Order: sequence, then C-alpha cells, then structure tokens
Amino acid sequence: MNKFEIRKKLLKARKLNNNKNFLIKFSNIIKILKKEKVNKKIIGGYYPYNHEVDSIKILNKLEKLGYKISLPKIKKNNQMDFSYWSTKEPLSINKYGIPEPISGQTVYPNILLVPLVAFDNHLNRIGYGGGFYDRYINKAKKKNKIVLIGLAYAFQKVKKIPVSKNDMKLDYILTEKNFI
Repeated sequence: MNKFEIRKKLLKARKLNNNKNFLIKFSNIIKILKKEKVNKKIIGGYYPYNHEVDSIKILNKLEKLGYKISLPKIKKNNQMDFSYWSTKEPLSINKYGIPEPISGQTVYPNILLVPLVAFDNHLNRIGYGGGFYDRYINKAKKKNKIVLIGLAYAFQKVKKIPVSKNDMKLDYILTEKNFI
C-alpha cells in the first residue's frame, strides 16, 4: 500500500475506535525521560484532533512535575513552531480547526510528543501528509537534541511504511499496548 491508502484506511479505523478508552501508560513517558536524561525540561505536545491519542492528560501531568509545556502554532508557508503554553491558558482555533496557543514565546522543545496516523516497527510514521512535523523536526534538530515520541493506538501499526528522504524517523512509539 502507498501512503495515501494507508492514511485513508487508518483514519477510518481511528474514527471507528474513537469511543474506546485507550490510555498511554504515563510511566512509559517517565521511563523515556529518565533514560534520555533530558536537561531542559521543555515538552512539545499537541492538541488532539481528528481522533488522535489524547496528549493533554500527559501534558497536564508533566506540567505538574515541573516541565514547561508547548504546543504547535502554524505559521505562514506551511511552517510550524512551538510556543509555551500552560494547561490553564485558553487556546485559539487555527485555520485547520486545531487549537493552538494564543501567544507565547517560540521555543524549541527537547522532547516532542508526535501524533501519527500510522507507524511501523522501524519507528517510521505517516501523518496527515502536509509535512509539518517532518519540516519542524528537521529544523529543530539543527538547534538542539530532540527526543521524538510518537503516540498512537496499537491498531495503527502497519507492516511497512513507505519512506521518502524528507521523512523523519521517531525515537520511540508508545501505544496503549506497546513500547517501541
């Protein structure tokens, strides 16, 4: 299957499974943070959209542990940056219908929670096809070390993701069942 076919199939599956209560084990996030010995405690998260794994509960717990939280903010030319955000602050809706910080200082997180549509055992991912995360990750890696943690449902796993030169591989993938 090509990326388009994989994306179409798994977006439908994600919508059908939306009512089920899938939870990522918070202890697995903590294991990664301890293993990676992260100095700056800046987490880049995302606001769940289109039946993605809910990262807000994870971000809320991390904020209570003293981590600084940031969310993506879409800019001109299909670029994306991250801005500081607290779970107590309001958000605005961007042109894609996704909540993002109203204002806030641009920041380069050193841990990034990445939404995805599909993944494989080789830590490859498929997103929505716009390349926002791949472009951002490529830019951010030039600024500092960044740990990439994909959040997904176990049913989003496929045998093999077709990879192109612009696709950025993840460091970890967490599902409600597995830790890759």
